[in-house]
Amino acid sequence: ILTVIFLAAIFILGVYFGFQNRPEVDKVTSLFNKQSELVSQTDFAPFWKVWNLVDEKYPHSENISDQDRVWGATKGLVKSLDDPYSVFFPPEEAKFFEENINGEFGGVGIEIGMKDGILTVIAPLKDTPADQAGIKPGDKIIKIDDILTSDISIDKAVSLIRGEKGTEVTLTIFREEEEEPLEFTIERGVIKIPTIETELRSDGIFVIRLFNFSSNSPELFRDALQEFIDARTPKLILDLRGNPGGFLEAAIDMASWFLPSGETVVIESSGVSGKDKVYRSKGYDIFKKDLLQFIILVDRGSASASEILAGALKEHGVATIVGEKTYGKGSVQELINVTSDTSLKITVAEWLTPNGISISEEGLTPDVVVEVTKEDIEEERDPQLERAIELLLSK
Repeated sequence: ILTVIFLAAIFILGVYFGFQNRPEVDKVTSLFNKQSELVSQTDFAPFWKVWNLVDEKYPHSENISDQDRVWGATKGLVKSLDDPYSVFFPPEEAKFFEENINGEFGGVGIEIGMKDGILTVIAPLKDTPADQAGIKPGDKIIKIDDILTSDISIDKAVSLIRGEKGTEVTLTIFREEEEEPLEFTIERGVIKIPTIETELRSDGIFVIRLFNFSSNSPELFRDALQEFIDARTPKLILDLRGNPGGFLEAAIDMASWFLPSGETVVIESSGVSGKDKVYRSKGYDIFKKDLLQFIILVDRGSASASEILAGALKEHGVATIVGEKTYGKGSVQELINVTSDTSLKITVAEWLTPNGISISEEGLTPDVVVEVTKEDIEEERDPQLERAIELLLSK
């Protein structure tokens, strides 16, 4: 009996270790079977029927490989999320996307996004061809050259707008205050994005204009604050109008100059994990709230990191917000390699202000709302800046 038990134990151990060390293909098959169980209640019959109908009916079906159909189906899967910032990149598109984010490119200098399902200008970047041509935040792009934008992704739109320096692209724009669409033919250039400008006005107001949240923005912002301190004035305007955002870490670092250590700057909310991640002030906190007279200017072109910084300083009572409601770009994307030559850019979370307000859903509503009219633009008036100056001088 002991011998039988001993042999049985050896057999069981052998099976166990053999299963753990089985070939990778067996493990993949096992995993596939588990996935098949999870989707067993999903009806894939329409998919395969359409696949076969393409073979039977479409006159050029032989020119489309089965793999290309799989890539197309995968893109459709991600598109079903109805999220303009989530997209699957097949091999050629993945290569193009990687080249664009890592290299120098020619373009017109606009940040674009989706607003109510319409391709919309978040902001033209300062002193770029788009800015000089007269493109405005909130402009809706109807066509890029002769291609309608009603059914293309943001990344596809970016690829159409970018191109070699010296070539032209035509953007057909709908602008709310105009009765007819506007057409802009813009020559592409190499885009060099400015970061920051400072000015000490004769009335004693110090103005910092921040154009983006790049990797070197925190250092430049620190230098600008030193200039502000050296000017020996308590009156500060931070102009974030037309700032489409950038690095989250830059926004947290900038907020830390005004907030005590540990105060919430922004909350990353993920519906998948169910756990929120809180980003907190580093606690430089060099200004006294009762002495600092601080106004932040925002408009429809203020997005992402601009909304994070302005929202945190507004809700902590550090600054007064003046201008127009912000764009509302508060989602977080992650780029994942699916295969060696394909990738998925997918939204994984959304940004919430310290008080838990969704930036994507709400944007930021200023404490003092000041709209810019067509007449203001034509006469080169800046009513938002004028209102901020008026508020500071009245204190």
